[in-house]
Amino acid sequence: MDDMAEPVAHPITVAIERRIDPSRTVEATSWMQAGTDLAAGFAGFLGSGWVRAGEGSDLWYMLYRFRDIPTLEAWEDSPQRSWWLDSGRAFASEVRVERRTGIEGWFDAPFATHVESRHPDHATSPVTGPVQQPIPAAPPRWKQAVTIWLGFFPTNLLASWLLGFVPGFAEWPLIARVLLSTVLLTPVMTYAVLPWVTRMLRPWLQRAA
Repeated sequence: MDDMAEPVAHPITVAIERRIDPSRTVEATSWMQAGTDLAAGFAGFLGSGWVRAGEGSDLWYMLYRFRDIPTLEAWEDSPQRSWWLDSGRAFASEVRVERRTGIEGWFDAPFATHVESRHPDHATSPVTGPVQQPIPAAPPRWKQAVTIWLGFFPTNLLASWLLGFVPGFAEWPLIARVLLSTVLLTPVMTYAVLPWVTRMLRPWLQRAA
């Protein structure tokens, strides 16, 4: 009897590039926020955000992240999202949609691993199927390793110093000390340190070899 292992679910980040009518930026701002609020009500939602390419640009970028493909598709196929998209068609048009996952997700959307890329409305080529969009390559692994180390070393050092003030902590079994420190540091690294470090190092990470 063969037991097939369940596939490991990975968080999925969707990056959307839109063109917005410059004369309707106030409406577009409210519209983008409304989309974020709607997505936040769905199971598996991990966060969202949007930015403009520049003060005078009509390009706007939106990112949202879900726990896995099923929860993402529940949002993408929902009547709520369909209504929201319809309400913005007068001033917003999608230019590109990309799905990304993988370890490169640490390094923000421009560096993520490509899962699916398509034009709006699932445009397809009669020869090749879904129209694929190229994305920049991820930074070299050694740059990723340096970035993670630069965040982890001072964070671990600070945590070790602070934990030294816990009475009797030095006498705890090694496995208990490591367990506590990793439980404390993992969310700090994930939600605070790594996003900040990658933003600071973005020019270096993006620099071509």
